[in-house]
Amino acid sequence: MTITLPRRLGRGLIYCVVLIPLSTAALFVALGGRPITAAGWLHAWQRRVLGAAPVALPGGRVAAVAADAAVGVLLGVLAVVPLGVQILFIVRGVLYGFVDRGPYDTSWGGPSRAGAWAMHFLVSVPMAGAALFALAGLAALHLTWSRRLAGQSGSRWLLPITALISVAVAIFFVAWTRQI
Repeated sequence: MTITLPRRLGRGLIYCVVLIPLSTAALFVALGGRPITAAGWLHAWQRRVLGAAPVALPGGRVAAVAADAAVGVLLGVLAVVPLGVQILFIVRGVLYGFVDRGPYDTSWGGPSRAGAWAMHFLVSVPMAGAALFALAGLAALHLTWSRRLAGQSGSRWLLPITALISVAVAIFFVAWTRQI
């Protein structure tokens, strides 16, 4: 069965929403001596949401499962930014007229409420779309890490791409917090 693009984007969103709590729990369970249970949680989630083929860790090694969970926590933290964009899309795009009561004299699309609402919605749509692609990419990246840590062949670009994304999100976050 071929997965359509909208379905893949939706699956990436759902996957990333649960990634931090699931990976954190799996990390503690793996380090607590139950790596097979932890791996089962992670890989069952990948199968259910992403439709991925099962990933089997050889012998339930604690180090491999803990690394898989730790990468899941890292990617989940990185997913907070595009998840935040989705929330802003709803609050400041779709519901703008209910959230901001005005005046709209200096708002984008102002001075009317309808113009400001329409402009905020139109500006937020491409950002929300880009955030959905980012979430789908992060979900695919975690699946690739899971397969690599299970001993399957993977891209030699996996670590550099993950590092680049991490640095980019850190720079974005610092820049965003300094402008507030």
